[in-house]
Amino acid sequence: MPKASSASSALAYRCTECGWRAAKWVGRCSECQQWGTVVESAERGGVVRAVQALPVPAERRARPIAEITTEDARHRASGIAEFDRVLGGGIVPGAAILLSGEPGVGKSTLLLEVASRYASTGATVLYVTAEESVGQVRVRAERTGALRPRLYLAAETDLGSILGQIDAVEPHLVIVDSVQTVSSADSDGIAGGPAQVREVASTLIRVAKERNIPVLLVGHVTKDGSIAGPRLLEHLVDVVCTFEGDRQTALRFVRALKNRFGPTDEVGCFEMNGVGLAEVPDPSGLFLSRNPTPVSGTCTTVAVEGRRALPVEVQALVVATSAPQPRRVTNGVDSSRVAMLLAVLERRGGIKLSAMDVYVSTVGGVRLTEPAADLAIAIAVASAAADVAVAHDVVAVGEISLAGEIRPVSSAKQRQSEAERLGFSTMLDDSMKTAQAAVRHALR
Repeated sequence: MPKASSASSALAYRCTECGWRAAKWVGRCSECQQWGTVVESAERGGVVRAVQALPVPAERRARPIAEITTEDARHRASGIAEFDRVLGGGIVPGAAILLSGEPGVGKSTLLLEVASRYASTGATVLYVTAEESVGQVRVRAERTGALRPRLYLAAETDLGSILGQIDAVEPHLVIVDSVQTVSSADSDGIAGGPAQVREVASTLIRVAKERNIPVLLVGHVTKDGSIAGPRLLEHLVDVVCTFEGDRQTALRFVRALKNRFGPTDEVGCFEMNGVGLAEVPDPSGLFLSRNPTPVSGTCTTVAVEGRRALPVEVQALVVATSAPQPRRVTNGVDSSRVAMLLAVLERRGGIKLSAMDVYVSTVGGVRLTEPAADLAIAIAVASAAADVAVAHDVVAVGEISLAGEIRPVSSAKQRQSEAERLGFSTMLDDSMKTAQAAVRHALR
């Protein structure tokens, strides 16, 4: 009798993060490079299972794409315009939305407000809290004015109980806070583990698709800012949003990292006050200082987030140091981008910064990620180094190359219109040709 092959009899090992398989255990996954995620799988390696074709019900059979209606897949307003802006127009029925953010930034407050506004339209909303008691959520709802007769609240940590609540309430929207604190009896491991998060998320997403109910999931983040749990979670959901902001300030921002139903470059602005979150539909003046007299080391740029133009003030401070390694401290801007601009200023502009500590920050806690802010950063640093103030009516927009040239940026007309609306009469852009010429013009 022939012996079974070792490949078919050996247990397979599988990465809980990305699903990569190996014939033997290894400490680090070769696919996603994560440590300690390869575990023993119940499936045996080398075994190929035959899959039987199943009969398809008539209502689920494939149809020509032109015959499929889109009425049930249109955006529906949540009642919060800034949140709808990020989602692409509203909440799509059957969508799975993941909202992540730092502890204490206000994720639960935002979703409770979404639940309240959605319920005020006559829809039934089920809010499942797995981290707080129903009494604690009720107290916060009273403070924020989120009490609605069609808003149902349940405190559950078991997936089966949550499904039972959905069957009993039959909601039009389900909010689960949070996916890392819910566990399933059908999966091994503790709540928050990769296997549990994958099982809970996949089950809730399946229910959302089958019943055409949108599901909003709250996700925890790790200390490096990434979403806790398997990376598969971000692939399963339709929309991934981050809720960010410095807890020392009142401003909060919602950004979409993934959106199957809309753009991923929009940003929603909120302000945390004593009664909850308030929308900021026109944040143009929030990121500018209120100093009546010009101060050296400041320059204003106009950033574009989606279809919104935001004027942002960049501040810089240059201080002489005797340390062998001068400090480069940034807040709200990319540190590597600032290091490149400092090198360009020293090499192309003749500004000596190698023996200086340089600090660069934005006003209001906003983060600048586009290269259009290069020129404003360079002018702010040069202004601080020369101790010469830039006029209040000057705004700078442009990308700086390693050769010291100013490159044109996108949405130039929109940036100029917003600058003129706010009273900026002089715009320094790619018409100045070089960063050296723009700096001289700004500091004259």
